[in-house]
Amino acid sequence: MSSALTIMKKQSAAVTKRRRLRSSLQRTHLSEYRIMWILVFFDLPTETKVERKAHSDFRKKLLKDGFTRMQFSIYKRHCASIENAEVHCKRVEKFIPVKGLVSIMMITDKQFGMIKTFYGKKSVMKKSDPQQLEMF
Repeated sequence: MSSALTIMKKQSAAVTKRRRLRSSLQRTHLSEYRIMWILVFFDLPTETKVERKAHSDFRKKLLKDGFTRMQFSIYKRHCASIENAEVHCKRVEKFIPVKGLVSIMMITDKQFGMIKTFYGKKSVMKKSDPQQLEMF
């Protein structure tokens, strides 16, 4: 009887362990609706030397925090969750320069995947016709 009870307890413990594991996997499940992207848009003045330094420092801090340049004044960063994205947003808010405009947008991975990017054709210089020599 006691061995049967021991076996039942072990089975129950194994079931409980599997449930906990399944629950933790569900919580960490990567979903395109849970993964976030942060986009930072900025327009900072660069007229004086001090303003140029503030602009440069802001960009360097974005890069140091893991952002990559998407366009000249648009930087992006991938985050595993909304909680992680909020941490990085707060970090960016701390080093925003005094002057200028900075916007921060958080979007899901699904939304980021629907971004359409178009590249224009590269302009090609037309070769000029060679000058002809006049013999007469």
